[in-house]
Amino acid sequence: MADFFKTIFGAMAGPLFFFVGLYIIYKTFSVMGVQFAPVISIILALTPILLPVALFYITYDEWIKYVRLKFVINNGRSTLRIHLPQEVLKSPEAMESVMSQIHAGNYPDNLMESYLSGKHALPFSFELASIGGEVRFYINVPTVKIKNAVEAQLYAQYPGIEVVEEQLDYTDEIVWDPEKYEMIVFHMGKKEDEVLPIKTYIDYGLDKMPKEEEKFEPMAPMIELLGKAKPHDRIWVQFLAIPHVKKDLKSGYRYSSGTWEAKAVDKVNEIMQRNKKVAFDQDEGERQVMLTAGEKDKIAAIERNVGKYAYEVGIRWIYLAEKGKFDGQMIGPLIRTFSQYDILNRNGVGVRWRSDFDYKFISDFTGSRLRRWRKEEVKEYKLREYTTRDKKKFVDKMKVMSVEELATMFHIPGRAVVTPTMPRIVSTRKEAPSNLPTGIMTDI
Repeated sequence: MADFFKTIFGAMAGPLFFFVGLYIIYKTFSVMGVQFAPVISIILALTPILLPVALFYITYDEWIKYVRLKFVINNGRSTLRIHLPQEVLKSPEAMESVMSQIHAGNYPDNLMESYLSGKHALPFSFELASIGGEVRFYINVPTVKIKNAVEAQLYAQYPGIEVVEEQLDYTDEIVWDPEKYEMIVFHMGKKEDEVLPIKTYIDYGLDKMPKEEEKFEPMAPMIELLGKAKPHDRIWVQFLAIPHVKKDLKSGYRYSSGTWEAKAVDKVNEIMQRNKKVAFDQDEGERQVMLTAGEKDKIAAIERNVGKYAYEVGIRWIYLAEKGKFDGQMIGPLIRTFSQYDILNRNGVGVRWRSDFDYKFISDFTGSRLRRWRKEEVKEYKLREYTTRDKKKFVDKMKVMSVEELATMFHIPGRAVVTPTMPRIVSTRKEAPSNLPTGIMTDI
């Protein structure tokens, strides 16, 4: 209902403000003793020029919203479940490669695709789900063009896995009913400036391919905790990722915005104090020597991070259970599993918003806001959409992450994770023997 009134107001606001402005001008000119008729004549004479400009600003947003919604519907969505093999000898770099290969698959090439087809970057959703304690891996993607590409890249990097398209999305088993379920939602995100990278698999040394028993798997604490959920519990963890690309008029955006490279350069300049006045006899080499080892590592990490493909990422997790069986002790440990990505003096992942209040009797006396938030969050999780809830400071807005950071938080774990409720494929796929009878009739 709120959207309906918003749309009606948006359609009426333009003409209403026009006539109100015209009336104010008329009254002002009347007070000043200026004749209004010549002004009207000039305005009417300029109408062929002014009207298209005015209509552009009035209808632009609604038109873009319409063609993009049509593009989203035409592309459809598919939920792919990843069945894990017994052995995974790849580092998270393999998932980084998958995420790089599917980056910006829907970027428009020309104005017609932007403004008539509504082509734009669609979100990918990398998900972990605990269904009564059974830990599952999912990727939800646009069906057209992208689904097959994702499957191909997953098989290319992880030959032992099985990717199966779910006929029914796993979230469909829950129809939100506040009388039946209790739930809490968290939005997680980077704590500091987005150009500062979190602790990645490279910082853990996984890129050097240590022995399986020596690996420190950053996802292990979360997977283990998801595996401890009770049969009536549902925990959904979602990494919603939209390709981070340059936005301009050609790609369907009224205002241009670049990528995060410029912000990274500013951050490096800030660390190296290039923005400050230095002694005239102090060259660049001397200033670099003044940097501490930590500052040098930070600069190296920033430059490595922005050199890779990136996504605008919204992290959300939902814990819901049947009424009366909600276990609040699950919340704290699950939040702490994200501390695996914290690194001192650089960045980390923490709570940015939650569907709760410190003082409910003041902030939400009737409980209507909480009921609305919970309903909307479940709906948006299922639609793979993300809304910033903090409307004052926007601390939970989507933040840019490189494929290295994203792959650290979502990848296919090896045998270092032995959670018993995380099923793995019993047999490994192998090629058929070359001498297998084909059934083709021959004369021999």
